[in-house]
Amino acid sequence: MTTVSATNSPDGTPITILITGKVATVCLNNPASRNALSMQVMIDLEKTFTDLGNRGDVSVIILEAAGPVFSSGHNLKEVMSDNRKQVMSDLFNQCSQMMQVIVNLPKPVIAKVNGIATAAGCQLVASCDLAFATESSRFATPGVNLGLFCSTPMVALSRNVSPKHAMEMLLSGEFINAEHAAHIGLLNRTAATEEELDTLVDDFARRIASKSPLTLKIGKTAFYKQLPLSLADAYAYTSEVMAENMQTLDAKEGISAFLEKRSPDWQGK
Repeated sequence: MTTVSATNSPDGTPITILITGKVATVCLNNPASRNALSMQVMIDLEKTFTDLGNRGDVSVIILEAAGPVFSSGHNLKEVMSDNRKQVMSDLFNQCSQMMQVIVNLPKPVIAKVNGIATAAGCQLVASCDLAFATESSRFATPGVNLGLFCSTPMVALSRNVSPKHAMEMLLSGEFINAEHAAHIGLLNRTAATEEELDTLVDDFARRIASKSPLTLKIGKTAFYKQLPLSLADAYAYTSEVMAENMQTLDAKEGISAFLEKRSPDWQGK
């Protein structure tokens, strides 16, 4: 178990990082601010994910938060302190850039939610590759209630759930529970208690981390790249990806290990 020195933003929001085996856990650790995504926190998160993405000893990343709120989204006090258009553009562009770093990271990112995720906090959950939550967790895109439509959260949300379910959340601004969030595709699964959530996420993370890191990178990259393509283009692209994947040492090792009924020895090549 390795504790990486935490980042500590000027507004007092630390982001702690714990590495156990090949799994890194990133924790938003300022319950007092409802783990709000200030400009500095988003800069710190982007750097944290980028650094972990470049580490050879990390295969999977878990994103969790301390306290009853996973993240309340943007820091509204910060927003109101200076809401000039350029300042707001910089803020929302930083948020969008940070979310894209998660999607484009060569390693799977798992959201582990035990509490409330709203607005950009809900966007953060939707941007992760997998998401699990306790049954008591709730989700919302409540910007419409404040006169500020959740337009950037809409991007990630609409890529997770159907248009009508996304519009229901965006237009009503109301909370949905974890069961419904799983039903519409925002979550993979739910757990009855925090302890069960720990076990569920740890199990998934360990199983994923046991795979070839190169294969995970190839697969995640291909998954998001093929999504916007036409059916024919998607098949053409993924056929080429599989042909290239087959040339890797890990693919040959994995198939050989399966045929020989032994555990593979991944080389990441």
